[in-house]
Amino acid sequence: MSARPPAQYDRALVGWLSLAQLITWGSVFYTFALLLAPVERELGMTRAQSSLAFSLALLVEGIMAYPVGRWIDRGHERAVMTGGSVLVAIGLAAHSQVRSVAGFYAVWMLLGAALAATLYSPVFAVATRRFPNDFRRAIITMTFLGGLASTVFIPTSAWLIESLGWRHALLVLAAVHVLLCAPLHWLCLRDAPPPVVHPKEAASPSALLRSPPFLLIGVFSVGMMGITAALPPHMISLLREAGLAEQWVIAIPASIGVIQVLGRLLLFFFEHRFDVHVANRAIPWLVPMGLAALLLGAAHPVAGLVFVVLYGLGNGMMTIVKGTAIAQYVNRDHVASLNGALGIPTAISRAIAPLLLGVLWTQETGYRWGIAVLLGVGVLSAVALWQAQRRALT
Repeated sequence: MSARPPAQYDRALVGWLSLAQLITWGSVFYTFALLLAPVERELGMTRAQSSLAFSLALLVEGIMAYPVGRWIDRGHERAVMTGGSVLVAIGLAAHSQVRSVAGFYAVWMLLGAALAATLYSPVFAVATRRFPNDFRRAIITMTFLGGLASTVFIPTSAWLIESLGWRHALLVLAAVHVLLCAPLHWLCLRDAPPPVVHPKEAASPSALLRSPPFLLIGVFSVGMMGITAALPPHMISLLREAGLAEQWVIAIPASIGVIQVLGRLLLFFFEHRFDVHVANRAIPWLVPMGLAALLLGAAHPVAGLVFVVLYGLGNGMMTIVKGTAIAQYVNRDHVASLNGALGIPTAISRAIAPLLLGVLWTQETGYRWGIAVLLGVGVLSAVALWQAQRRALT
């Protein structure tokens, strides 16, 4: 393998890329929920019909993850992320002109492709390629600011929609991507590291896809994605069943984003005090521990509080673990391609998990069977990461 020149950690670059993450997550991912009601009224759609658009976006994002990763691994990160921001702007502008259900689905499929080139997976790969010795610190910073996207953009987008109407609000958000995100990516991502030239005997991406550490990390990523996708749509009902007062039922889910950010802050400030591999083994257990508290608490309010705190902290820090595991335990030079290969499995997990949790709910037992299944998946996922780490480090 050819040697890489040492790369110095660039706080300014990481900061600007983090700002672009905040804007993209906020203006597309979190704004979707605010668009549902006005778009449904104007286009005459049911909630099931409108929700399908987001599922289509997630599916397309998963399909595009692997080719996007391959392009980044080949040194085209500037074109990929700049083009992705332009595509987001085109999608939002096209959304403002939608007049039919088919058009609504089409723009969200376009936005799904754009998100594959602009959200965490590509920017994590960029950080790993540019800062091979400090990529984890960069990823923690990006996820910290990305975690504030809902806090910033839910009120901002709501104000724009109420003040200007949803069509003009989307044009404003499209302009932000043209005037800010695309130039940021174009200017910041100059001088991308070239692709690493490997000797013939080095493992290729296709061979790495069959390696035990990669397959085990795949189990971990898909399983945890299923848990974190299944819970949010059912959170209110689940906490009511846990016996919490109504004001807490509303307030606690709203605070999960803050708890996630707190978890990332804890990693940012204290990570140097403990071994990173020990942290990677411990963090995934927070989510199943929270589920166990909810399952064993027998509808006790304290169990609901313990669950939300452990789930929020675990989910917040898990983003960093998932974003760095491939580079740490499989291969750093093909990280974008390898993470991209998990795009479709994680998209499927994210799409079907909420439905399966709803199917497991019954009038007699509530969510108990569903929580038990998620607990089992969480334990399996945590063990899978531990085994991937053990195989890679021994």
